Amino acid sequence: MGLDYTDGCVNFRDFGGYINLILDKDCLPENRLFRGGSIEYIKDLSEIKNTVSVFNLRNGPDYHDFDIDYYHFPMANKVEKYDTTTKEVRVWLNTIIKQFEDEQLKYPVLIHCLSGKDRTGIVVAAILLILGIDEKAIEEEYLLSEGEVKLELIRQAIEGMKDISTYFNRVNLPLVRKNLLGK
Repeated sequence: MGLDYTDGCVNFRDFGGYINLILDKDCLPENRLFRGGSIEYIKDLSEIKNTVSVFNLRNGPDYHDFDIDYYHFPMANKVEKYDTTTKEVRVWLNTIIKQFEDEQLKYPVLIHCLSGKDRTGIVVAAILLILGIDEKAIEEEYLLSEGEVKLELIRQAIEGMKDISTYFNRVNLPLVRKNLLGK
């Protein structure tokens, strides 16, 4: 059975909250970082926890006039996004993560693509790696998504980014960590 894209935001969740549940300890702030699918069918911002910044990873724009900040990071469909070792994916991920250096970025942030699992899953995995979250917890959080998710794909993505200081060598990782954690 396919995902129902007309019923709010598919695969929407607070991934900081879920990581805390998975690890059974408070290590990430809640209600700060959300993930999900298309927001085309949401009618009110409360459906996405009053998000104030949206990172759209789809090729097309978001068609809403909500009074929030929109950031668009398209990636061609022909690119294998789980292969994080390719130059195109690496540049794409670095561009996205670099946005978290901005101390003026407003939270909560919603990161979304069409289904909230593939492109979004890779970006969320990158954020969680940067925050020092255990790979098994990252995998478990990824597998919470509905739709076709494959453990071997997220493992491939994580493996390509494992040396985060080299992978994100043009990003101020300490500042990104500070801003993501709200400290």
